[in-house]
Amino acid sequence: MKYYIFFCLLAISSALSGQTVISGTVRAIKDGTLPGANIYLKGTYDGTSSNAEGQFSFTTRKTGTYTLMVEFMGYEPFSQEITLEGKAIQLNVEMKETFNKLEAVNITAGTFEAGDRKQANTISSLDMITTAGAAGDVFGALQSLPGTTTIGESGRLFVKGGDSEESQTYIDGALVHTPYNSSAPNTATRGRFNPFMFKGTIFSTGGYSAEYGQALSSVLLLNTNDMPAQDQLDISLLSVGPEIAATKCWKSGAVTATLTYNNLRPYMDLVPQNYEWKKAPESGTGAISIRQKTGKTGMLKVYGSFDRGSFTLAQQDLDQDKMIDFSLGNRNTFINSSFISSLGKGWSTTAAASFTTDHDDVEFDGTRFKKELTGFHLKNTISREVSQKITVRAGAEWFSRSVEQTFSSQADTFLNQYSNNTIAAFTEAEMYASKKFVTRIGARVENSSYLKRANFAPRITAAWKLNETSQFSMAYGWFYQNPSDDFLVYTNQLGYERADHYTFSYQSSTNGRTLRAEIYYKDYRNLVKQMTGDFYLPESYNNQGSGYATGFDLFWRDKKSIKHGDYWISYSFLDTKRNYRNYPEMSIPGFASTHNLAVVYKHWFGKLRSLAGVNYKYSSPRVYNDPNSEEFNSKKTLAYQSLDVSWSFLYRPNIIFYGAITNVPGFKQEFGRRFSDQADENGIYRSAAVTPGSNRFYVVAILITLTKKGTENQLDKIQ
Repeated sequence: MKYYIFFCLLAISSALSGQTVISGTVRAIKDGTLPGANIYLKGTYDGTSSNAEGQFSFTTRKTGTYTLMVEFMGYEPFSQEITLEGKAIQLNVEMKETFNKLEAVNITAGTFEAGDRKQANTISSLDMITTAGAAGDVFGALQSLPGTTTIGESGRLFVKGGDSEESQTYIDGALVHTPYNSSAPNTATRGRFNPFMFKGTIFSTGGYSAEYGQALSSVLLLNTNDMPAQDQLDISLLSVGPEIAATKCWKSGAVTATLTYNNLRPYMDLVPQNYEWKKAPESGTGAISIRQKTGKTGMLKVYGSFDRGSFTLAQQDLDQDKMIDFSLGNRNTFINSSFISSLGKGWSTTAAASFTTDHDDVEFDGTRFKKELTGFHLKNTISREVSQKITVRAGAEWFSRSVEQTFSSQADTFLNQYSNNTIAAFTEAEMYASKKFVTRIGARVENSSYLKRANFAPRITAAWKLNETSQFSMAYGWFYQNPSDDFLVYTNQLGYERADHYTFSYQSSTNGRTLRAEIYYKDYRNLVKQMTGDFYLPESYNNQGSGYATGFDLFWRDKKSIKHGDYWISYSFLDTKRNYRNYPEMSIPGFASTHNLAVVYKHWFGKLRSLAGVNYKYSSPRVYNDPNSEEFNSKKTLAYQSLDVSWSFLYRPNIIFYGAITNVPGFKQEFGRRFSDQADENGIYRSAAVTPGSNRFYVVAILITLTKKGTENQLDKIQ
């Protein structure tokens, strides 16, 4: 019996001596232990899983050299060769998280994006055209976002203390030289383009990519629709005129043609106006859009439009104390094309081009003023995805701009003109250190033939993901822009104007709710100053102007708390001053409001098949200069307020009724005063209030869609 026990213990000892114990801990780099990781010897069934603390232990009778594998979903597999010889093996495994751009942090500093992309979606593409009070104008809808100021007598974009001329608009990567319709002084205008033609919008309020230049404050990037799904006929009957659009598709392409006619005379006969219109605004637009697939990855887009508009407005001549007729006629032609294609093995290319001609013909009190603008823009960009974490982009572009102004009176005729060609090149690299940190570094160079100067503009942006729902972003860069046409037609002795941007942003998005907070500082330098000499003399101008703009923007959107409801709140605080143009000293510019607030709410009533919208906007009083006062820019306008509502009703699957009213309560709106050029016999400069064209604006529309199935509609345009 003793010998039997001895031989059993010997056998057990031999068996144990042939086993190897493998143990250790599985951890994620910087993120703690990983429970449930799969640990095994490659090519065998020997292995185990890590426990709640990330610890593991298993034994194997294998001997020799094997590969130990550790796998965990969302992390790169870990492998290590080990030698099995009966001795215990202790391992501490650190696993690296796999990289996926769709889950990675994205840069949001200074950027609002709308479209199909997951990144930075604080607003949707539909929001850009359904906000009450926007009246179907993309630029009007943007004024409900933080960083913008509503200027009632303009209608243009004013961003973070910047003038409207400091913002540029691009369609499919090509510059739009004249994005707004022409208007009379102190009367609001709107954008030229139908908002329904765009699938996505990126509105950058500062710190934008090196790919874009010639904008001191912001860029608006509009991306047109891709291939339509079927043949379609859209008929829109509005209170200001009809529109018809027809789409024809073929296997690899499609064409859409649009005709629009607007005449405000019937509308103005029904709605009281604050202006005396001798000839109501009337316009006609024809447009054509072509989409063509090329090869497996290529897409060619071509868009062309022709606008013609005119009106005659009676305005008071404060110097002569009489009414004079101000007549304006405008002709605008715009052609835009873009091409995008993959070049294989991580390479892709994008080309864009635009051509613009714009003619303004103005007559008032026996005087005639003509302005003709011709603009070209050509651009090509090549991108290379070096790896999943590194993308390099580079490109070059050519801007051409020619302006001619003719001023004719009974006494004389003056002609001023200039032409400028700007060649620019840019490059930038987007580098991910991990899913939680990304940096984009770039630079841009430009050279102007007219100014005979070049500039160099570095840019850097970065973002850090705090967790799955929130992140920080920052942006810094130099931004240059040519002086205004109003100065360049008289002199080429000026240099580029410049603004340096510093932006810090926090954004959190979870469960249908988005919070965004941003602080910024802009340092303006080399702004154009107009001295006391005659305006037509070159020596009357220099680049000694300066200024700053600093502020805080807050955005909150909630799609979850109210069933079938969706709202957002925007607030901006702005502190800005400038000494530029004909300012005698550093002062708050007349287009700046310290406080700006917008509250937008939309609600879907399923039983009524209706969408209702409400938009309240407030801007604190702005300053203006009264020449009767000894202090410059010492007077203030009334605060701007407007409560706008809209209602959309799905009458049939292919018919929608739409109605909207601006300024429902009838808030008094006065945008300062305009003054005579000369003082009267008492030394007083006469003045008159600057008011909107009417106290309220009404829109009534019927949208009809005709297709083979008869079930398609334009609901996506209004909900």
